Amino acid sequence: MGRLSDLFAPDTVAVIGATDREGAVGRAILENLQLEFDGEVVPINPNRDEILGLECYPAVECAPPVDLAVVVVPPPVVLESIEELGEAGTENVVVITAGFSETGSEGAEREQQLRELAEEYDLNVVGPNSLGIMSTPVGMNATFGPESATPGSISFMSQSGAFITAVLDWANEQGIGFRDVVSLGNKAVLDEGDFVRQWGEDPETDVVIGYLEGIDDGDDFVRAAREVTDETPIVLVKSGRTDAGAQAASSHTGAIAGSERAYEAGLEQAGVLRASSVQELFDYARALSGLPEPESDGVAVVTNAGGPGVLTTDAIGDSTLEMADFIDETIDRLGETMPDEANVYNPIDAIGDADVSRFADALEIALDDPNVGAAVVVSAPTAVLQYDKLAEVIIENREAYDKPVVACLMGGERARAAEEVLREFGIPNYFDPSRAIAGLDALARYRDVRERTFEDPPAFDVDRERAREILARAEGRDDNRLGVESMDLLEAYGIPTPDGEIVDDPERAREVAESIEGDVVMKIVSPDISHKSDIGGVKVGVPTDEVYDAYEDVVSRARNYQPDATIFGVQVQEMVDLEGTTETIVGMNRDPQFGPLLLFGLGGIFVEILEDTSVRVAPIDENEAAEMVEEIQAAPLLRGARGRDPADVDAVVETILRLSQLVTDFPAILELDVNPLVAGPDGVQAIDLRLTVDTANL
Repeated sequence: MGRLSDLFAPDTVAVIGATDREGAVGRAILENLQLEFDGEVVPINPNRDEILGLECYPAVECAPPVDLAVVVVPPPVVLESIEELGEAGTENVVVITAGFSETGSEGAEREQQLRELAEEYDLNVVGPNSLGIMSTPVGMNATFGPESATPGSISFMSQSGAFITAVLDWANEQGIGFRDVVSLGNKAVLDEGDFVRQWGEDPETDVVIGYLEGIDDGDDFVRAAREVTDETPIVLVKSGRTDAGAQAASSHTGAIAGSERAYEAGLEQAGVLRASSVQELFDYARALSGLPEPESDGVAVVTNAGGPGVLTTDAIGDSTLEMADFIDETIDRLGETMPDEANVYNPIDAIGDADVSRFADALEIALDDPNVGAAVVVSAPTAVLQYDKLAEVIIENREAYDKPVVACLMGGERARAAEEVLREFGIPNYFDPSRAIAGLDALARYRDVRERTFEDPPAFDVDRERAREILARAEGRDDNRLGVESMDLLEAYGIPTPDGEIVDDPERAREVAESIEGDVVMKIVSPDISHKSDIGGVKVGVPTDEVYDAYEDVVSRARNYQPDATIFGVQVQEMVDLEGTTETIVGMNRDPQFGPLLLFGLGGIFVEILEDTSVRVAPIDENEAAEMVEEIQAAPLLRGARGRDPADVDAVVETILRLSQLVTDFPAILELDVNPLVAGPDGVQAIDLRLTVDTANL
């Protein structure tokens, strides 16, 4: 077990700031601990000799050694208490007290001091501003919430203490049990990554669930979750979705890949199942904690009601699952067993007069079909159907065939009685068919997570020193942006670019054009002008004898458009034949939480209009890069749709991997666009480049 195991299984718990005053948090925690906790509870308060029948100690140094301390003193006294606990050798601390970073600069400074003390004394600190923690195996409720958790196999963390109190009140009524519960608070020391690692090592935790408003260290969380999801599913609700990150970004990539997409990509790469609502969170958790994974995506539906059967079929169509295609033997067996009026194809409609025996026959035959990976029993109540007996049939067949079966026994009191029977065997019952399918879908998605394999990102032979020199050109610029004048950066990392040169006079432009076979492309080079084509700053297909005048024209247009713009000159570039090619974009936006967020998609002038893109958090391996290419809607264009010659997709994948290495090697690169990256049958070429550099980080 990890170093946090003692946090959830202490022998002695001290409450610093314990009191017998009615309505006080210190009293509520003490009372909760006294309810069922197996160990010793130690109140600490210099103004009391006894509290609620327990001997009270004036200070930590006077008390017996404790495994866990819960701190409920006023904010100015918290740091003193933390230091005393560290000196006394206490390793685990929960700080209930608020008044830290959530309150402003003074509180933030206090929180930083708390963090420093925790590091000095090697303390595990939950909070501050936490509701507390619970662990049902030892009967510990070290919170000031009104409810204790029902024992179970789900471990639950939340950034909101109020969310925990509401969930526990509801979950107790639903019969949903928990192993450990943590209110994360401000996450000054311990965060979601620490608890994911702890519960991943806990053989009694079947599912990890959480409510998060943000993840401070996305890279660490992805690494932790990847390790854990091999054995233990993680389901999260993430609130606080916002476009602020995208609006603040200056590049194409930044505008498209805002912070919410970083969370989507990071959590997906981590193998985390993301729920869109609290209901979905627990629908997933109930299925994952009690049922085996389906070996295939085929679902059999057994019902006595046409309408709910259709709803179930629709829900399967909206999921990653599919309606199972029964083999002929299954259809024949159903035909022999079911009434003539019944539907023996999937969904199996046993019709309204179906009794328990008919449901049993249909479910057994369906689960025996090799094309069926899972089943859902959907029923409306009738006078001839006993739900408690139907629940027993579902349990028997689920265990006999070792396939996941969920129930959708619709109704009120009758359904609740059956639900209690099913719950004992880990089989969830849902009133809504779509929720039942969502539970099965979570099982299938988690199966896919476990089947994933990851390789080390490839390490290409690149010229890092040359790249560093090019990035340093951004020093001294007001906006730290680089453009096509830094195309050599791509060449240093093995990304092909057209022949060309940046010149600062029309005569030199003509000389460069003469050295390039065929017509050329000319672009104004200015970090202040983003959309060059919009102002006439790009000329395509310029013959050599027109290069001199074209130079003068693009510079004049740029000056007229923005007189104060910095102009480095004009790029004279080999013209790439675009016939039969596809313009794509490869980019990166450095997310504050997850780091470098790679983007690939349809590029050119339509990138921000169509937004046909895929994203991943770098570094990535070859499989992930290939997935990025396949995920966009325009992927058929690259594969050669409608008679086109297929593009060199391997070259596209390699370019994404080389860019992944570049932005991983240089955290100073904040944003980067290669747009367009022209992909054709003979390979790729990067036509344009924009990036923003944090020169202080070079």
